[in-house]
Amino acid sequence: MRVITLNVNGIRSAAGKGLFPWLAQQDADVICLQEVRAREDQLAGHDIALPGYHAAWYPAARPGYAGTALFARQEPQRLVRGFGVSEFDAEGRYLEAQFPHLAVVSLYLPSGSSGPARQASKDRFLKQFLPHLRALKRRRRPYILCGDWNIAHREIDLRNWKSNQKNSGFLPHERAWLDELFDGLGYLDAFRQVNAAPDQYTWWSQRGQARAKNVGWRIDYQIATPQLAGAARSAQIYKAERFSDHAPLIMDYEL
Repeated sequence: MRVITLNVNGIRSAAGKGLFPWLAQQDADVICLQEVRAREDQLAGHDIALPGYHAAWYPAARPGYAGTALFARQEPQRLVRGFGVSEFDAEGRYLEAQFPHLAVVSLYLPSGSSGPARQASKDRFLKQFLPHLRALKRRRRPYILCGDWNIAHREIDLRNWKSNQKNSGFLPHERAWLDELFDGLGYLDAFRQVNAAPDQYTWWSQRGQARAKNVGWRIDYQIATPQLAGAARSAQIYKAERFSDHAPLIMDYEL
């Protein structure tokens, strides 16, 4: 099973850069997109065709902001939009597709980098999302939560870790939250199950030559419930083409 996740930083912009013809060639079973920043009815005239896929959308109430989408070869048995917290459900941050033996989530955590108010919102998300993650772990159906988590977990996960310890995305309490997710609840960082190498980044600042110099952050994840231990077979961060300031994370699983 192949799963792809990408923060598109505007689906219309990414479509204009050739994202969907590329996706159509990837043989993916599920594709998760974040920060779509558009409603489905705003996409006429944009190349977002994916023949053979069932599409689900969860736009934010605020125009041009946040939102998630999910494309699946197999029609989901059930779609769940939101995780029950109105502040974040209004921003379209959680889109869950349930299949007979698996569920996949397209997830977009808030960024706190624009200032204290947004960091406070991010911290509220972390506090209120953890009980939901505990509940998912108790279900029989395994889960893969794909998306932009907006946190680099360890020093290996960003180039300039020393100078970013007081910046959103690498704050001690954010990293400790991921510690609790992985070490406390037993969730799996699926990428690190198959790739322990340094310099593996999925996002680069658009300032300077960050991408060319690979001065990046690994903040896009596929995180799985413990039932999927050992299921990940390969992981690739695709950088040959540039669809947004993030790169697609492609993972193959044996289920």
